[in-house]
Amino acid sequence: MANVSMSMKIAAPARRVWELVGAFNALPDWHPAVEKSEIEGEDGRKGTVRRLSIIGGGGTIVERLEDVDDNERRYSYSILQGPLPVANYQATIRVNEEEDGKSCTVEWSSEFDAAGTPEADAVNAIEGVYKAGLENLKMMFGG
Repeated sequence: MANVSMSMKIAAPARRVWELVGAFNALPDWHPAVEKSEIEGEDGRKGTVRRLSIIGGGGTIVERLEDVDDNERRYSYSILQGPLPVANYQATIRVNEEEDGKSCTVEWSSEFDAAGTPEADAVNAIEGVYKAGLENLKMMFGG
C-alpha cells in the first residue's frame, strides 16, 4: 500500500478555513481542478456521496464520506470510482489550529493501492492533486 501525506500552513484561523474545507460538497470552491460537485445525500453526513467533475473533461470522481468530526476539524473519505490510478483509496483532510490562533495547518493524507500504473506514478498523481489544492488554499487565505 502506498501513502501520501502533505500539509500547508495557512495564514487564517482554523475555524475560518474549516468552514470552507470541511464542507464535503465545497471542493469546487477551493480546488482548482474541480469544476463542480454533485451530492447524493445530506452534505456532511457519513455515507454522503459526491460526484466531482474535473475541469477540462478530465472525467468524474465518485467519493464517499466515511467519517466526519467537526470538533476535530477533519473528515475521511474514499474513492469509489474515477480516472485516478488508485484502488482502495482512503484519505483524511484535517485542519489543525496553530498556537497563535491566527493560523492553521491543513493536512491531507491517504493510503491506496496503485491501479494500472507503477506505484510511483500513482503516488505522483495523488501528490499533484494535494499540492494543487493546498497551494490554492494558501493563495486564497494567505500563508
